[in-house]
Amino acid sequence: MDLLAIWGVTQAAGLIFKPILEDLAKDAAKDWAKDLLKGIPGKIFQKLKKEDIEIAAGKALKEFLQLVQQQLKVRCKLSETEIKEYTQDIKKFLNDKLVIEVLGKGFDINCESLDAKKLEESWNRLQLKPLPPKFNWQSITEQYFTQVQELLLDSEELHHILELQKLSSIETNIKQLSGVTPDFNLNKYQEGILERYGNVKLDSLDTSGYAYNELKLWRIFTAQNVREAHQVLPQVHELPKEHLRRLRESDQVEAEIELEELERHKRVYFEQPILCVLDVVNKKQDYKYIVILGDPGSGKSTLLQFLALNWAQSPLDNVIYLPIPLLIELRTYMRRREDKECKNFLEFFDKCSGAIHHLNQLELDKQLKAGNALVMFDGLDEVFDPGQREDVITDIHRFTNDYPNVQVIVTSRIIGYKPQRLRDAEFRHFILQDLDSEQIQDFIHRWHELTFADAAEKARKRERLQRGIAASKAIAELAGNPLLLTMMAILNRNQELPRDRAELYNQASRVLLHQWDVERALTEDKRLDPKTIDYKDKQAMLRQVAYLMQTGEKGLAGNLINENDLVKVLIDYLKTIEFDKPREVARVMINQLRTRNFMLCFLVRIQVTEY
Repeated sequence: MDLLAIWGVTQAAGLIFKPILEDLAKDAAKDWAKDLLKGIPGKIFQKLKKEDIEIAAGKALKEFLQLVQQQLKVRCKLSETEIKEYTQDIKKFLNDKLVIEVLGKGFDINCESLDAKKLEESWNRLQLKPLPPKFNWQSITEQYFTQVQELLLDSEELHHILELQKLSSIETNIKQLSGVTPDFNLNKYQEGILERYGNVKLDSLDTSGYAYNELKLWRIFTAQNVREAHQVLPQVHELPKEHLRRLRESDQVEAEIELEELERHKRVYFEQPILCVLDVVNKKQDYKYIVILGDPGSGKSTLLQFLALNWAQSPLDNVIYLPIPLLIELRTYMRRREDKECKNFLEFFDKCSGAIHHLNQLELDKQLKAGNALVMFDGLDEVFDPGQREDVITDIHRFTNDYPNVQVIVTSRIIGYKPQRLRDAEFRHFILQDLDSEQIQDFIHRWHELTFADAAEKARKRERLQRGIAASKAIAELAGNPLLLTMMAILNRNQELPRDRAELYNQASRVLLHQWDVERALTEDKRLDPKTIDYKDKQAMLRQVAYLMQTGEKGLAGNLINENDLVKVLIDYLKTIEFDKPREVARVMINQLRTRNFMLCFLVRIQVTEY
């Protein structure tokens, strides 16, 4: 298929920016076409053929380039030679995500105009060659928008894109006129919560094949304790005391916060009273806006699911007097928003795939205004892109302003969390505490009651796990983490912990390495090739890191590594499996290990040298 001919490039005499279109026609540039047409609502976009996308994107781009050329030539009075000097800058401009997003909106029939200001700001942000004073972005966007809409009307190849959008709008309107809109069936919503969250998900932890189908979350849930954190400084909660002491002795303290200041904040934090997290949640008048912070596996998501399940198990005649739990997994919400399925939280519940059950947003709005809801935003840290995370925080802040009578809970990991904006929105911050010995014993008792039928085996295995934890200080410390305690309980079914501690660490590392999704991290950085890094590669890299740590002066107790050395270990390994740009890949991996997987903890920031 000759794309240049279909786009009308060969017939466009005198098009100075033709080389840009020639590059687009090559295979390497096809992703640009897909990105451009994401301005079409997601459900319509999925129905388009690859050829549709390439034809539409190329024709639109040709129109845009012709308009830019006309502005520079007619309005700005530039010569052909002077116009050619902008070729590389325009090419760079069209690779910018925000620019593509603005131009792509021209394909959405529900869009009324394009944002010329964003295009102008993007040109300046990219520090491109200054445009002549008479250059007018507003004029270009208006003409471009009109021509793209005309393309959809007049082009044989593209007309069905317009028809698909029209049919989708008609279908929606007919449903609304017919009264076929999402209802507000709380009974169905209860069923959805029980189906989604009722069973404890242990597939990724237990490889033995034992089925825990009857293990209900509300029966095994252990309410943890929390401390309020008036100053949420990751350094305070990251740095063990011995490392604080070593840093003081060696003067290795980052200038932005002194070691004494860290210790003071840590002391103030530990002086806060320990509270049951359920007591905090239940005192809406005192704790209306809450952020729950915790490490991986500490039980943040489980807490929110328990709160939803507690409501879902209530008799329907009682439910009308209880706040409706609206649990929003932010990772899912952002995907739906990017796919143009929704613009806000109410639309998410009203019509999005991923919502537990569709609830009519008009009725939901009434319930929220009456304060009859508990709204829970789970996993702020799982919105990876910093800009999108800021957008979500803005949405949450706006939500609390729109519905001031609603209690709101947000969860996040501590590492990478920035508290100021939610603190400004009057959110109070609490950090989940490790399970104490009484809570650990309570969990062990209920676990064995629920997962063993034979009384003798139940007692024997329960006592064996209790002995295993009591016999090792290291194991006892790990047992304070709900995820690791669950793993111990699973392993204890077939083996004794004290005799095989290495297997516990091996299983824990398998879970963490499974969650260490390197391919996704690399995909997020468009400059990098998201090649596969399998479990053995991940294990081999971390084995080399551990070897370097434990062959230092601290021996087997060594758990510190210079960042330069860490980067070099990863780069050297990535070279052996023929990765392009190993330095950039190593940095992405290190960032994910710290902010997503909790395998690394920065003590000081060190300038990484180039290899």
